[in-house]
Amino acid sequence: MHARVTEFVETAEDRYGLAIEPVEFPEKGTPTAADAAEAVECEIGQIVNSLVFDVDSQPVLCLTSGAERVDEAALAAWADCEVDDVSMASPELVREATGWAIGGVPPICHETDLTTLLDPALLDYDTVWAAAGTPTSMWAIDPERLREIAGATVVSFTE
Repeated sequence: MHARVTEFVETAEDRYGLAIEPVEFPEKGTPTAADAAEAVECEIGQIVNSLVFDVDSQPVLCLTSGAERVDEAALAAWADCEVDDVSMASPELVREATGWAIGGVPPICHETDLTTLLDPALLDYDTVWAAAGTPTSMWAIDPERLREIAGATVVSFTE
């Protein structure tokens, strides 16, 4: 198991009491939601994209269904700021806020206490799949349990 995946599994157990069984894809990886869905044989909507946005100079984690796209205007409305004040976070901000690199950001186990939003579309499934610390690893969880442990607020923020 990759060292970062091991770190994620151990941190998830220590912080949340989760017994995660990661799946790794060392040859191909899962660079897109479609690739991830194919790899674990699920619907694209079951893939959790952990996307960090810079919202009015604050990092906000958006746990988004792989079938959806984040609407920056909806994030601005949620934050009560101008749409010009919302953008994808830089790789540096993502790593600083989460402790993980883009492509492998898990929805939990971050370096800071991030404001976290959950796409309601994820709640349509019994199981969703998220990154486990690398672009080549994933793990499964009930979306309601994910919402609970991530401290996420369910918000419509997609197009």
